[in-house]
Amino acid sequence: MSSAKDGIDLRLCQSDYPLVLDKTTGIRVVPATRNDVALIRAFILELAEYEKAQPGEVVVTDAMLLDTLFGGRPAAEVIIAYSGDEPVGFALFFHNYSTWLANRGLYLEDLFVRPSARKLGAGYALLQALARIAVERKCGRMEWSVLKWNQLAISFYERIGAREMNEWVGFRLTGDSLLQLAGTRK
Repeated sequence: MSSAKDGIDLRLCQSDYPLVLDKTTGIRVVPATRNDVALIRAFILELAEYEKAQPGEVVVTDAMLLDTLFGGRPAAEVIIAYSGDEPVGFALFFHNYSTWLANRGLYLEDLFVRPSARKLGAGYALLQALARIAVERKCGRMEWSVLKWNQLAISFYERIGAREMNEWVGFRLTGDSLLQLAGTRK
């Protein structure tokens, strides 16, 4: 059963969200499948390098991604941007919840476009696909974080109408601090 629409093999589309195909730029955005795990990991490692991750910080494996993205209880979803047949970027997202809106939101964890493909419209196409997913799923908002030094991304986000949430401060618990708070530190 090989059905195709606008050159996209619909067998790849096993999710409920719409695809994006920009006929002007040739960028298409499709849902990732379990066959894309190695590609997703490669994108994550490229993003980590771009974000100046320290050695040992990134511990992701293909098996971990297979389990957490495509296992029995997926924690997140991924869409991939292509220019022609070349994968050029990805976005990893999941749902959060707003008590003030009494509605779920869409949280963008990672957005990455390979440097050689920047300015081709892939970043915009990925964000547009995410916005469509958010609207289709009746999300109250879409949120993400960006590193303070990444002025290129900040300017891009401002151009598309996003606003900085400077009244909030992010916090994170990891490692021993998380274990200690949970009461499971040995």
